[in-house]
Amino acid sequence: MAMMRFMSTSISAPQLPRSYDPASIEPGIRSTWTDSALGHVTLPLDEGRTSYSLLLPPPNVTSILHLGHALNATLQDVLARHARMQGCATLWMPGTDHAGIATQTAVERRLMQDGKRRTDYTREAFIDLVQAWKDEYGATILAQLQEMGASCDWNRTRFTMDPVCAAAVREAFFKLFSEDLIFRGKRLVNWDPATQTALADDEVEMEEIAGHMYYLRYPLSDGSGHVTVATTRPETMLGDTGVAINPDDPRAENLRNKTLRLPIVGREIPIVEDDYVVMPGQGDDPKAEFATGFLKVTPAHDPNDWDIGQRHDLQAINVMAPDASISERHGWEDVSEESKQFIGLTREDARKAIIAWFKERDLLEDIRDYSHSVGHSYRSHVPIEPYLSDQWFVRVTDDRLRGEAMRAMVPDQYEGQPPLRESGDNEQDGKLRFYPPRYAKTFQQWHENLRDWCISRQLWWGHRIPVWSKTMPISEAGDMPSDLDNGMTDRIDWCNDPFCSRRAEGLSVRIQIDQDAGIVRVLACVGRNQSELETELEQAGYEQDEDVLDTWFSSALWPISTMGWPDPSVFPETEGLLDSFNPTSTLSTAREIITLWVSRMVMFNRFFCDGTLPFMDVYIHPIIQDGFGQKMSKSLGNGVDPRDIIQSHGTDALRFVMTQLATATQDVRLPLDLICPHSGKTFTPEFITSPSGHRVTAPVQASPDDPSKKMVTVYGVLSGQASPSEDEPLARNASSKFDSGRAFANKFWNAARFALTRSESPGEVSSLGDLGIVDRWMLSRIARARHAFDDAINGYHFSTCADVLYDLVWRDFCDWYLEAVKPTIQEDAAQRQVLLSSLNAIARLLHPVCPFITEALWPHINATGKAGLPGLELPHSDHVSTASWPKTDDLIDETAEAAFERIKELVNAIRRARADHDVPPKARLTLGMTDSIRELVDQAKPTILSSCNLDDVADAVTDGIQVHFGGDVLFLQGHGTELDVDSERERLTTRISELEKSIGALKGRLGNPGYVEKAPAHLVEETRGTLAASESDLAAAQQALEQLGS
Repeated sequence: MAMMRFMSTSISAPQLPRSYDPASIEPGIRSTWTDSALGHVTLPLDEGRTSYSLLLPPPNVTSILHLGHALNATLQDVLARHARMQGCATLWMPGTDHAGIATQTAVERRLMQDGKRRTDYTREAFIDLVQAWKDEYGATILAQLQEMGASCDWNRTRFTMDPVCAAAVREAFFKLFSEDLIFRGKRLVNWDPATQTALADDEVEMEEIAGHMYYLRYPLSDGSGHVTVATTRPETMLGDTGVAINPDDPRAENLRNKTLRLPIVGREIPIVEDDYVVMPGQGDDPKAEFATGFLKVTPAHDPNDWDIGQRHDLQAINVMAPDASISERHGWEDVSEESKQFIGLTREDARKAIIAWFKERDLLEDIRDYSHSVGHSYRSHVPIEPYLSDQWFVRVTDDRLRGEAMRAMVPDQYEGQPPLRESGDNEQDGKLRFYPPRYAKTFQQWHENLRDWCISRQLWWGHRIPVWSKTMPISEAGDMPSDLDNGMTDRIDWCNDPFCSRRAEGLSVRIQIDQDAGIVRVLACVGRNQSELETELEQAGYEQDEDVLDTWFSSALWPISTMGWPDPSVFPETEGLLDSFNPTSTLSTAREIITLWVSRMVMFNRFFCDGTLPFMDVYIHPIIQDGFGQKMSKSLGNGVDPRDIIQSHGTDALRFVMTQLATATQDVRLPLDLICPHSGKTFTPEFITSPSGHRVTAPVQASPDDPSKKMVTVYGVLSGQASPSEDEPLARNASSKFDSGRAFANKFWNAARFALTRSESPGEVSSLGDLGIVDRWMLSRIARARHAFDDAINGYHFSTCADVLYDLVWRDFCDWYLEAVKPTIQEDAAQRQVLLSSLNAIARLLHPVCPFITEALWPHINATGKAGLPGLELPHSDHVSTASWPKTDDLIDETAEAAFERIKELVNAIRRARADHDVPPKARLTLGMTDSIRELVDQAKPTILSSCNLDDVADAVTDGIQVHFGGDVLFLQGHGTELDVDSERERLTTRISELEKSIGALKGRLGNPGYVEKAPAHLVEETRGTLAASESDLAAAQQALEQLGS
């Protein structure tokens, strides 16, 4: 690793500002890390050196990063810095994702503002426009990550369409095609009418819709009556090719072999019997309440109808165009004169018009309110349309993919037994673990119900499908074997096309047969680096497929494509990465892409790398919500730009709070505030309810300091209700949640300033036994914190990591240790060494979470003297970012901790007694002690005197203010300590009542199994400690009251 050169603006300890100013210090530190390539790993690794690796989930180049990205980037950086300080060769590879649909949609939206469309450009010219967008936002995203302190290996930054990743995509497609794991077929797909492309099942979001159930009468062809079908989508009836009835329905026998005359179209359609049909009023199915027992079957426009159609050989008639308007140009041939009035209508208008048609002819029996789930595109948010089309699929239902993913799971997180492998075992079976464990169930259930993955997208931006095709009549293709059916086949020797008999490296040929149309399509998949073969195919009349691959196809290869697979030697910067860092150690991601991304990475990594996992641990981080529990989104204007928090609070404040919020609950609420552009102050805005029912900021807000001054909110801009101007500027979003992070950083800064001015000329410490109780307590607390931090981070309990650091820095070091050493530090050189070493160790422990402030203080810590003590190894390092993790062998001192806890209780008891009796803070008192606490007081007498503003301790003091401590009653004497017996009796009575109430509540909490078993262990232990202390205080108060008499 290159040596780091610290910024030249370093200042000496006495010149440290009173408060930490991130804006003036962070840029220099950030530049130093970048210039010195902090995160870069040199290969090959030293023999025996442990490796640790992470892959940054590549952000989409659609827009800037938000707080969700900041959360994940922070947590990953905590892991990376912690591993690096433990001596691991740590690789954290950054990169960005081309995000096909999202990015193309964003660029098209920008073109529309200029009155232009994608089709106004050639494919190449449009891709150039998208590339420019990608360059702009990609650079911004990487700069944001660096601003957040992400210690990635920036020299190895990847993009899912760069040459390294493109080579992997091409190779993966070719291998899957050659193994019959990729096929092309006519299937019902999820179609997005807005972006006009197919979507995979996991790109569909279900939303509850308050709609209607329509009851339509279809007449029997023989004129003997009618049946009534119930449907939520009457517009699709134009494509009905059957009506189904359950065979157990008593009406089925009389309707067997009968047909219906489809209204409007006039098509004669059969009545078929199928178990799928819900019978009215029977069973637990909620649909039974609305069912008629007759189901209209539209195979081309409903997945369940498609299945029924396949079982009963019903025709699939597509009556919609790609934009979901009614059309006769996409497979609808029997268009009647009556039908033509609906051609060209949107699906919404067609629904209204068809219902009106049925009503006019007395064929509309009823309309009932009906709430149901409707699939929506995860990108355009419009209802998806089940759509019949030719698409490319990955056969993920094959055991080589699905089975390998299921066998990857650790046995204690798998419910039941994973599918058996046909032969042999793999050493990485049963090694994939989820944190929190409940998400293993999501992963397992997804694979148990998996359908083949549609990977083709009707876009221009993305990896173009590397298949060239040529269509010809079956009669001209050759003598086709009679046992071949419709679909794709690798039996191609009968075809007379020269490429069917050609055997060439990088060429894989299949035939797609459509006997209904009387054609065959020769499909030639070309591997990477075969440009001459591509030219030959095109010269022979073959054309490359127009579609591109689903974004998630290249993302699924991210763990190996970034490391140079399939041939690292072609790209020198990737050599050795696969051998050293695959599988990676940890994936940190969101629960919403367990199916979209995690699943596919596991399948692909195992398939292409001989069963190797892409990662060993999967950590699912929380989702950031606003104060109302709503997901932060652009449309609601409730997102917070991390850069605004960095500007107002500092990066470490952002990172500390993000770490604090990363609990296992998964839903994190951040109340939304605004930064007034007139004053720079943060305030709570006025909220309103949007038309969609969401809570949003009012479009225009008044300044909290001067109501005559106005400002525009982000929601006001996005909703089109307001526009920023010179008089009404834009107010940035913020959150008061980060105030605690800023306070924590300032607390540590001020503590470090104090410690640095008291640590000059530290002495030698030859034995810990020579140290006093205060110093041994502090060192023990550091050791305990280090162990607790390590345990928490190994289990991905990030909020616990933050809690450990908070307790160590704020409570132990600042509130107690620094106060405790004030009276003795000037005369005790050994104590100065403990103070310096403690500050050094704490800076190291704090660094993974708060890297900037620790790096800023580090040269001043180094300048004060050499840190380290017996049992506390702190090897010198020029920079904390390259320093080693503290080694705290045998430093935990149970005796010292127990003794100092009693000292703290005594100090608190004295302080409480002073406060209860309104003793002036500067009044110096004398404590009368008993024999039972003499040894305790002697261990830390200067600390007790200083902390409680006492002149001295004395024997035989039996009057004055009572101090209740551990069953003993002590007395304070001095000015203002004369005891008012009546007031003291009243105070004690009130105190006893309060304590009894508190003890009852604490016992109730500890008696609740749900709390004891589910709450974090440290909270349960803290509750038990509070109960014990309260019971001790109660006993002392009761004893004191008894001594006062009646």
